[in-house]
Amino acid sequence: MDSGNSDHPAGRGDGPATPSAVKILIAGGFGVGKTTLVGAVSEVSPLRTEEYLTQASVGVDDIEGLTDKSTTTVALDFGRITIHPELVVYLFGTPGQERFWFMWNDLVNGALGAVVLVDTRRLDVSFASIDFFESRGIPFVVGVNCFHGHCDRTAEEVREALDLDPGVPLLMGDVRRQDVGRDLLLALVDLLLSRPAPVGTPAG
Repeated sequence: MDSGNSDHPAGRGDGPATPSAVKILIAGGFGVGKTTLVGAVSEVSPLRTEEYLTQASVGVDDIEGLTDKSTTTVALDFGRITIHPELVVYLFGTPGQERFWFMWNDLVNGALGAVVLVDTRRLDVSFASIDFFESRGIPFVVGVNCFHGHCDRTAEEVREALDLDPGVPLLMGDVRRQDVGRDLLLALVDLLLSRPAPVGTPAG
């Protein structure tokens, strides 16, 4: 009796394959557009932990230049993108205020890379994010959020102001647009693929 069965390929098991998960952080200073980016690219309604800014935040959160800012992320933003049934990308938006930076060490665990958003009006608020990933050797790309499609600095000026390594990709665009967020994530993927494999990693 033939024990083989061509309808059930070897190694498939009885249930559906468990999808591989990829974790990417969306980082940057307070008010640069992290929550907006996660919402623009996530295929599901993102989990958000936002609270309204109140009088208690005066002198704690720097809202200079953010006249339309009424809420702030107090834990994280979470979104999901299914590339195909066996690959899912999870997006974790980090809180930007200094008093929540202690959470970053936990959020970074297992992350393959990051997108660091910057605002040309307030470049200084994203220095800490860049230093964080550089010090840990975590690949990242920089997205210059052109609010309402307007940027008051060129890409070269931003790169110089942030003292970016030449190998760090920098893209400019309004992160409310899904295609802008997509291009940032694709730039990060390209960066990850271009990095040499760790010593001892099997080829192919």
